[in-house]
Amino acid sequence: MPGIVIVGVQWGDEGKGKATDLLGERTDWVVKFNGGNNAGHTVVIGDEKYALHLLPSGILSPGVNPVIGNGVVVDLAVLFQELDALEARGVDTSRLKVSANAHIITAYHRTLDKVTERFLGKRRIGTTGRGIGPAYADKINRVGIRVQDLFDENILRQKVEGALDQKNHLLVKMFNRRSITVDEIVDDLLSYTERLRPLVADTGHLVDEALNRGEVVVFEAGQATMLDVDHGTYPFVTSSTATSAGAASGSGVGPNRLDRIVGIVKAYTTRVGSGPFPTELEDEMGEWLRKTGFEYGTTTGRDRRTGWYDAPITRYATRVNGITDLVLTKLDVLTGLEQIPVCVAYDVDGTRFDEVPVNQTDFHHAKPIYESFPGWSEDISTARTFDDLPQTAKDYVLTLERMSNTRISVIGVGPARDQVIVRHDLID
Repeated sequence: MPGIVIVGVQWGDEGKGKATDLLGERTDWVVKFNGGNNAGHTVVIGDEKYALHLLPSGILSPGVNPVIGNGVVVDLAVLFQELDALEARGVDTSRLKVSANAHIITAYHRTLDKVTERFLGKRRIGTTGRGIGPAYADKINRVGIRVQDLFDENILRQKVEGALDQKNHLLVKMFNRRSITVDEIVDDLLSYTERLRPLVADTGHLVDEALNRGEVVVFEAGQATMLDVDHGTYPFVTSSTATSAGAASGSGVGPNRLDRIVGIVKAYTTRVGSGPFPTELEDEMGEWLRKTGFEYGTTTGRDRRTGWYDAPITRYATRVNGITDLVLTKLDVLTGLEQIPVCVAYDVDGTRFDEVPVNQTDFHHAKPIYESFPGWSEDISTARTFDDLPQTAKDYVLTLERMSNTRISVIGVGPARDQVIVRHDLID
């Protein structure tokens, strides 16, 4: 079973990096297949904490081959800043490979991202302002710049000229910003060429050959299901395919190479940015979850919106992704609560919805229907088997499993890499 996809079930920040790290010693390759540096993974190894934004979290595991796939948009400055930071801490980054077909984020993408958000005002999406959306828009509009273009200055210059012909009109006439010259963009991108060259490869071919050899490949999603551009809470979504379907197109292998789909879900729910969030708690309990769970964005530092576990969302994500296993993270955060509410359905103007409404307006107005379950007060951070948990904690997990239509295979009981309970092996 060599092809394993790891996806977020909710709105991101579920702990996907921890799941990838858990598989680390038995993983040969980790491929990031979508997104850019607009999201982050936090991995704790011993006393060391690593915050990764663009790099696959597998880069922290010795012997693993990390890959940035063709479905990713790459900010070269961020790429090398992250590599430098890891190398300064003694991490070997020499195995990293970057797809020649990945698209590049330029200075004009970042500028457009920021000014467009301000222009939208109350209708803003809540982007990170890092240029991800505009870079994907250029990709779809066929005016994007790919990694391979940096090795042919004539082609690079032609593509930058074509992109700026339109964008400078927007910046100057619509947003009252200065125009951007072709030379400043080209010169900036070419400054990375020599350092980038040895990293670039036909990564789809490399990964396909690894699968042919029976090696274990983990496909790591950025963002999460409810932020997927097709299946998320549109338009308050990311600009890429963050579901398991994106693993094939974003890495250059066939979908029949994907053997197991692992969904990462928190024992409660969080969200960053704008958009509907039925179980959101805008009170003292929401603040308690934020502080206790340290719910602040890895990339932006923004406060995450917090709420109770949403069972319909998990069922929806299970269906959309074909999830075979769930990793339930941050169960320890709920310690000390007498009762733990779980959203089991929605009320929309008097009509009960047991599943996520297909109509975005309905979902925006959905009110959670809760069932409450007994909590626990015992410290569970040292639990390493399911039987180590208090009975009420076990009951809570089994209840979520029953509501989710798939098995909960791993339970996170703390931030460290060894603070997990494995009920079912994710590889065997």
